[in-house]
Amino acid sequence: MSGTPGTVAFTALTPVVWGSTYAVTTEFLPPDRPLLAALLRALPAGLALLLISRVLPRGVWVWRAAVLGALNIGVFFPLLFLAAYRLPGGVAAILGAVGPLFTLALAALLLSERPTGHKILAGFIGVFGVSLVVLRSDAVLDTAGIVAGLAGAASMAAGTVLTKRWGHPDGVGALPFTGWQLTAGGLLLVPVALLVEGAPPALDGAAISGYLYLAVIGTAIAYWIWFRGISRLPAGSVAFLVLLSPLSAAVIGWAALGQALSPVQLLGMVIAFAGMLLGQIPPKAPTPPTPVPRVPRPSADLAA
Repeated sequence: MSGTPGTVAFTALTPVVWGSTYAVTTEFLPPDRPLLAALLRALPAGLALLLISRVLPRGVWVWRAAVLGALNIGVFFPLLFLAAYRLPGGVAAILGAVGPLFTLALAALLLSERPTGHKILAGFIGVFGVSLVVLRSDAVLDTAGIVAGLAGAASMAAGTVLTKRWGHPDGVGALPFTGWQLTAGGLLLVPVALLVEGAPPALDGAAISGYLYLAVIGTAIAYWIWFRGISRLPAGSVAFLVLLSPLSAAVIGWAALGQALSPVQLLGMVIAFAGMLLGQIPPKAPTPPTPVPRVPRPSADLAA
């Protein structure tokens, strides 16, 4: 696999945790406040990580952190929620599953990671498997929702590839690096959330617990693991781990919310998981050319 199995497995915890977002949102958070949820996930977590690390971006990393924070958080979250509101959840999840294919294309352009045939195949297998898990026959398509879903997947793919391309500043670990991006993305979300949703409502104990879970577990820790994984794995491999998110959401819905899983959905889980594993296989190393044996030239005495 690309990277050690331990690194792959540890990084995979992030999309598994992200899969719990739907259940937490529907069961604990106030309705119709997706941007508030995104804001309260990102900004408090980012500020907390900055306080813990006490490291701020300098020089070129001021604008780089802003760009990465926008792509991974500030732009991605609103597009994600817009797609979720305009499309059935299954269709939005399928569009998100296209992300690995976007990442392969951008990694080829910016990282010289040549997309192999088996990785492209893995991307289509993953999309097909996720569609079996989440797609319903009565799904209604919406142009704006489809554009938002694809743009959100492209935004996250671009953030993943640029995070890999730029790396970390010397002496800066994944913790402050995560804090920079969450803070930048959260600050970008503040005016958007206020303009679209207005002032936040009064919060009860359940909502506070839900927001704390999303901020600490689903964002601060999850994104720290994610950016750590990006620094150690090829971008074209780590992107396939996002296929675990809709699978995790389906399992949590079955275990915690009593939602049924059909045989077709179970088959889709197996197919999507297979696509994720196929995406981890590294390309074959080029075979070195076989050296041509040198034939000794006859000496002058023999020639005479």
